[in-house]
Amino acid sequence: MKGKMRLITTMLIFGSIGIFVKKIDLTSSEIAFLRGVIGSLFLLLVSLLVKHKPSFKALKKNAVLLLLSGAAIGFNWIFLFESYRYTTISNATISYYFAPIFVMLLSPWVLKEKLTSMKVACIITAMVGLFLIVNPGGGGTSSSGHHALGIFYGLLAAAFYASIVLMNKFIKDLSGFETTLVQLMAGALVLLPYILWQGHLHLAGLNSTSIMFILILGVVHTGAAYFLYFTSIQKLKGQTIAVLSYIDPISAVLMASIFLSENMTVIQLVGGVLVLGATFLSELTIVKKEQAPTTF
Repeated sequence: MKGKMRLITTMLIFGSIGIFVKKIDLTSSEIAFLRGVIGSLFLLLVSLLVKHKPSFKALKKNAVLLLLSGAAIGFNWIFLFESYRYTTISNATISYYFAPIFVMLLSPWVLKEKLTSMKVACIITAMVGLFLIVNPGGGGTSSSGHHALGIFYGLLAAAFYASIVLMNKFIKDLSGFETTLVQLMAGALVLLPYILWQGHLHLAGLNSTSIMFILILGVVHTGAAYFLYFTSIQKLKGQTIAVLSYIDPISAVLMASIFLSENMTVIQLVGGVLVLGATFLSELTIVKKEQAPTTF
């Protein structure tokens, strides 16, 4: 399978995550924990099969950042899955794609990067789009309140994702594959005491559908998808990766419409185009040929 086809397949897999999460009868923290455990075990098995040996010296040097970013991945997933529960997959996905905007807002302080007029324009455009999604008709119904809460959770997930992107820029001497494997393991490790404290992780009463979907989420949407992602970007240009990565949100909206009968109003569609368009332009201005951002 060629690089572009692998990346397209990966983005389609990521785009279907919400449909599977909605069918799993577990809390968001339980789903995030099990996704991390199953996904990291899959990647660890792949690493052993290809006889890949990470540098333990590099792992030790980056230990604090790996632990913090791993924890961020865990909570990133929790808030994203909560977003799926309270609003449509379309709203959750588009609000989640606000992450590049957060990265741009924080870059002047964290990375000492200049906030250009183009970036400011992208930020303003994305905020206008988000307003149209949250308040498409100005109504104050209970349903709109649930959607607003779901979008808020999506933005929290985006904020955690942005923190992961920024922390990854300071991780040295580790490949993207190695970094992700350790982060998944760290995320599961950090979430375990939180889940036990909450008194969750009751797997005995799970129905067969939930078991099947959590296995698919861990193996296909996490382990296999990340493996395809990292093996695809090695031979692709940064701009190609940036463009193809937007198959993820577009396919998520389409699949939610086809399989869950979720629809967006015209105003929300305009808002979605503004958000995704702004983040797309922002990524094209900063993307580097030698490195692409990881999708979580």
